[in-house]
Amino acid sequence: MLTKRVKSRIIGENKKHEKDTGSADVQIAIVSRQIDELAAHLKKNPKDNHSRRGLLKMVSKRRKLLTYLHKNEPSAYGKLVKKLDLKR
Repeated sequence: MLTKRVKSRIIGENKKHEKDTGSADVQIAIVSRQIDELAAHLKKNPKDNHSRRGLLKMVSKRRKLLTYLHKNEPSAYGKLVKKLDLKR
């Protein structure tokens, strides 16, 4: 679970304009951070299948957002993939 401070820092790093809180770039960055935290939890707790299902849903959501960004803003997609160190 991300704290408000962490989430606002992620938004600040990825926003396109001053009041941007929901663009695809920001959403992908937030979901990626949540995925990283949940993956660390699952390494400690391998039998936690409920959390594993949540992780799979988050990965699916991130994939959909990345596909949208790739189709509509290829340059922003390339920058974000490099910045977040994601592979496609």
